[in-house]
Amino acid sequence: MHTDLVAALDIGGTKIAGALVDGHGGILLRAQRATPAQGDGHTVMRAVEAVLGDLTGSPLWSRATALGIGSAGPVDASAGTVSPVNVPGWRDYPLVERVRAVTGGLPVELIGDGVAITAAEHWQGAARGHDNALCMVVSTGVGGGLVLGGRLHPGPTGNAGHIGHISVDLDGDLCPCGSRGCVERIASGPNIARRALEGGWQPGADGDTSAAAVAAAARAGDSVAIASFERAARALAAGIAATATLVEIDIAVIGGGVGKAGDILFTPLRDALRQYATLSFVQRLTVAPAVMGTDAGLVGAAAAALRRREDAPTAGLAS
Repeated sequence: MHTDLVAALDIGGTKIAGALVDGHGGILLRAQRATPAQGDGHTVMRAVEAVLGDLTGSPLWSRATALGIGSAGPVDASAGTVSPVNVPGWRDYPLVERVRAVTGGLPVELIGDGVAITAAEHWQGAARGHDNALCMVVSTGVGGGLVLGGRLHPGPTGNAGHIGHISVDLDGDLCPCGSRGCVERIASGPNIARRALEGGWQPGADGDTSAAAVAAAARAGDSVAIASFERAARALAAGIAATATLVEIDIAVIGGGVGKAGDILFTPLRDALRQYATLSFVQRLTVAPAVMGTDAGLVGAAAAALRRREDAPTAGLAS
């Protein structure tokens, strides 16, 4: 019997996706359910069980030897629990234990969603070939993960690299996390839109007030929209430079909805990075857009499962 596959779950506030993935990152089978984000813990778990049911019901399931979970966080990999901010029914929820029960005791590896996307970009994407990297998700929130010395570095609880809650403005706005001036409070999509609206930006006839609409206005030359993206870019640059100075990364990969703004974000980001990353050992730091797209969470969770199964450096997955 072939045992050459791993299972993967990508759990977020909107959807719960599952897959069976081969050793090259190819997705052989997919399953998905909407996340009942406002339901109680049992309701949310039933959606996870439905996704797992689609996977375990396939003849391919017999080939799976481990399961990786990338979940919105915070997560606690050491305890096997999750407490997604946008899923209030799960607080210190014993997800690993519940998933093991459904899958017959299959080994399970839990990581945060930012770490999962980092694993995917390092294995198959923009950070491939880089031994020291920061990968970021800039969307409704700002998350991230680290690769250090060629290996995924999730940290003891699975949250290492969570750049969104580095403070880059000591007297800045209060962040929901309890700190002030966090990268997320400035650079996330909702906060880019908020700042633009506060600055006098007017949405179009469709009333769209999303960061994507602000990006479109910036491309059309709206000065307030441009300023909001420049502010976000400076916050990201300051956080990236601080991370690079601390752990000597050589590439920062940016994905998520805000990353799709393209040059509206990346041009001022690269300009600001030259102002913040000034020491000799970080001056060659590069910034690149993510390339893995919507499959990143699943592929990254699979990479974590493979790492657990094979007890090998993540760098080995890229070979």
